Amino acid sequence: MKVAIINYGMGNIYSIQSALRYLGCASVYSNQHDVLYEATHIILPGVGSFNKAMKNLQESGLDRILIDLALNEKKPLLGICLGMQLLGQSSTEDGYTKGLGLVEGTVEKFTPQISGIKIPHVGFNAVHHSREDSLLLKGFSGDSDFYFTHSYRMICSDESCAGEAINGENFAACVEKGNIFGTQFHPEKSQANGLKLLVNFLENT
Repeated sequence: MKVAIINYGMGNIYSIQSALRYLGCASVYSNQHDVLYEATHIILPGVGSFNKAMKNLQESGLDRILIDLALNEKKPLLGICLGMQLLGQSSTEDGYTKGLGLVEGTVEKFTPQISGIKIPHVGFNAVHHSREDSLLLKGFSGDSDFYFTHSYRMICSDESCAGEAINGENFAACVEKGNIFGTQFHPEKSQANGLKLLVNFLENT
């Protein structure tokens, strides 16, 4: 098993690599096409602007590579935080921007007028399991806490949403579509629950 973490200049890499190392899993941080195709699992991290992230992916050709790896090579792909949002169809962050289109969902800022909402949404929050067949949340009992830090959230179909959380309003915390997965939260910063989810990604997909 070999995990490739996509290098496109927008990721928080150290904590992800540390978590994988703790689990005894080898990983490589790369934008080299041959390295990515040799990997068994792909992780798309992300911190920052959706618009900037998509420009980086497009300029390097990694957008086409990711789509091919996911749809044709059927590699298990996990998007984390901004990485999950990039899997969607579009975002309104810094203007309308098309995403990778691997998950049916759009990314919009939390609605500031809603009572009790916090923007940005930062800290541990409970994730409610939306699907009994979820591979990422397999073995979790009841709601489980994970660490979030974001101002935008994905609005997606019930078929794609595997877990929901509440920040004034419900939002997609976890998505699954075949071999394509995403977490709005950071599993690598979510202590025991995050490590368990990463194990699920590595062993159940």
